[in-house]
Amino acid sequence: MIHSTAGGRLKDYNYYDYAKVVMLEGEKADSILWFISPFPELKVDDVVLVSSRFSINGEKAKVLKVDKNVSIPAKRMQRILKIL
Repeated sequence: MIHSTAGGRLKDYNYYDYAKVVMLEGEKADSILWFISPFPELKVDDVVLVSSRFSINGEKAKVLKVDKNVSIPAKRMQRILKIL
């Protein structure tokens, strides 16, 4: 019964790293934001392409910090698309 109240997703756990980045271009240039990183090899000072609501192709950002625990809900976070 518990399984049905959880929406059938008891075993759908995903673990990601979180990256704090400074935006290098776009409408939010110079803003510091958090993104989900599906890349375990991501490190500080990497330049990445991040998803954006304002650009179809994404926007460039520089990684300031990589962390495993962030107090921001993952459902609301956007993702890093690729490491440049």
